[in-house]
Amino acid sequence: MFRKLSFALLAGAFALAACAADRQGAGPAAVDPATEQVVRAALQKLAPGVQFDSVAPASLPGFYQVIASGQLVYVSTDGKYMLNGDLIDLGSKRNLSERAWAAFRKAELAKVPAAQRIVFAPPHPKYTVTVFSDVNCGYCRMFHSHIDQINAEGIAVEYLAWPREGVTTTAGNPTATYTEMVSVWCAADRRAAFTAAKQGKAPKPAQCANPVKDEFDLGVRLGVSGTPTILGPDGMMLGGYVTPDKLLKLLQQGDTGG
Repeated sequence: MFRKLSFALLAGAFALAACAADRQGAGPAAVDPATEQVVRAALQKLAPGVQFDSVAPASLPGFYQVIASGQLVYVSTDGKYMLNGDLIDLGSKRNLSERAWAAFRKAELAKVPAAQRIVFAPPHPKYTVTVFSDVNCGYCRMFHSHIDQINAEGIAVEYLAWPREGVTTTAGNPTATYTEMVSVWCAADRRAAFTAAKQGKAPKPAQCANPVKDEFDLGVRLGVSGTPTILGPDGMMLGGYVTPDKLLKLLQQGDTGG
């Protein structure tokens, strides 16, 4: 229910105090258990069943920031108010909400075992990006058609599965895209099966213990809403489809390299 509500009410995200404070050289404020409970209860009343990922003091006085169900929001410490939108540091002119998302994404992506990714990398990559991808979407296929050039730019690409149709239909059956992506992840040569699927060649049906559903759920939690979604080494969202030269420029800018 929270996710349905979020699409209607939550247009943006809010900053994590820990992220903002870390970049300014200070430590995060301590969580007050009683206040945290008030904040949690307020959101649970608004959206029963909401799944919390993080509840912590915000850099905006009188508010806690909450990461839940793929959203970042502020809730007042008395549980009476919720805010949505980007938090901008007027002094540094930085979007702290984007940096907050980046810190959260980086930490969560670090938990995904390398064996569950499909990796295309040069021998000694300068950068590594994570891409949530669907084997059938047009822009995903266009991006992968440049994979050799992307690798030649010194960029490693680590793919995670994100079937745009979701995992199951409204009737509770596996979606066609989910089934195809499971077959790719279960193939003896996943890289070859992945590339073939991107070229419109359906993989041989296969079943095995696979991470496709878990990676889809992870993407939802990280705010992924479409494919491809490209994340930089620090968790910053670099966009959807971009050309190899544009991707390299994005990685060379600002903080995305570290």
